Amino acid sequence: METIKLKELREHRQYPEQTKVDASRAVYERDYSRLIHSPTFRRLQGKSQVFGAGTGDYYRTRLTHSLEVAQIAREAARSLARAYPEVLPEAADNAGLIIDSEVVECAAIAHDFGHPPFGHKGEEVLQGILERLIDQRTEEELIELPGVPTAEQVASVREPIRRKYEHFEGNAHNFRLIMFLEKREDVNGLNLSDAVLLGINKYPFSGLENPKGMYRHEWEYISHIRREWGIPNRKRTLEAQLMDLCDDIAYSAHDLEDGIKAGKIEVHEHFLRDGHLNRLIVEKIMTLEDEFWKGWTREQVELKVGQVLDSFLRIWNEKMPVCENDYSRTRREVKAYWVSLFVGSLGVISDGDWKKVTFVREGVEDEDMLRTVSVLKSFAWVTMIRDLRVQRLQKRSEWIIKRLWEAFMDPIASKAIIPPDWLRRYEADQRRPNPIWTWEHMVIDYIAGMTDAYAEKIYNELYGLKVGSIYELD
Repeated sequence: METIKLKELREHRQYPEQTKVDASRAVYERDYSRLIHSPTFRRLQGKSQVFGAGTGDYYRTRLTHSLEVAQIAREAARSLARAYPEVLPEAADNAGLIIDSEVVECAAIAHDFGHPPFGHKGEEVLQGILERLIDQRTEEELIELPGVPTAEQVASVREPIRRKYEHFEGNAHNFRLIMFLEKREDVNGLNLSDAVLLGINKYPFSGLENPKGMYRHEWEYISHIRREWGIPNRKRTLEAQLMDLCDDIAYSAHDLEDGIKAGKIEVHEHFLRDGHLNRLIVEKIMTLEDEFWKGWTREQVELKVGQVLDSFLRIWNEKMPVCENDYSRTRREVKAYWVSLFVGSLGVISDGDWKKVTFVREGVEDEDMLRTVSVLKSFAWVTMIRDLRVQRLQKRSEWIIKRLWEAFMDPIASKAIIPPDWLRRYEADQRRPNPIWTWEHMVIDYIAGMTDAYAEKIYNELYGLKVGSIYELD
């Protein structure tokens, strides 16, 4: 396809720009500005990464994590463009097979917009709330049927209810924010370029097909772009693939640094070779669905976990004397080592009728490197997420979200305790020929947009634990 056509496809926006376009700024520069000046971006500073937001000024929040992913992604994109000229606009034959560092940076900035308060626990609780709602509504309708309902009857009753209430998923909520909840001029959403939207799209399918997929309203436009671009079913743009890998790289290296700083991870032989720790990591890996672990036995995984943790200890011991036995310097240098190793291993290979960004060694995918990242991510997960105090925080956050849901679902009181602008948007949406929201999903979207501290504040106001001044603005 000719370069001009590809450029038009990538720079197209869902809605025509209403104000005069600033000719001095490129399309993706405007996207970047819209993202970092958005309220959603600012709220990331109040959302948990691993430790609760506000637990210390050293530890990462969703905001600092997103900025780090964006920096890694931008540099990786530039490196790949130098090493693989076929990903440059003038050489690519599909708009999804281009790697532009500005697009990847925008995608990385926005990749965690949809995460609710209290990290992964918040996501799990909101999803559970909707699942229970769907079960309850299904049960209520089945009771009206004569006799014992058949499996076919249950499915036929449940399916329209599931379509009505959908699900909750952080990446799907990302698009709800970017394409609907954020406000710009007289349109809903930030009206980003199609290239950036597809660069953010980690799970290119409907949530009705797969729980990780998108909500119906946003999927309608995203699937339209994908057809326009000619992207094969379930394949992602190279920019989306690169952003996702850089997220994993940041997670595996940076969250471990936070864990060491917090004293949750000790870098010595007794800790890293502890049988209980290794079993926890293996158990976590055995639950993963990544292709590169398919067919692996528990014994093989145990061996790989041991090798990676031994490597981690070896690198630490090598860096310590170079850093004058300064623990703080060593921690930073070890993090930098792993990031550099992973980014330096990235490449582009063929993937059937598409292409793939992955770790490459001698022209083929380096699955061993993918497994190394996976082990380090799982190591960070089991040492911190399963930590006693983190678990207590998560239990508290589960309670807060469930009680907020109960309060906002009260048919009378809810109208008085939800902000007026949300109520106005809900009423305007209900006047559309095909409304996007049910009341229940509007409440879910409202809770999901909260920071950790704001969710606690509203909980305390509603349930009387600690009430701030009524003159504080929401």
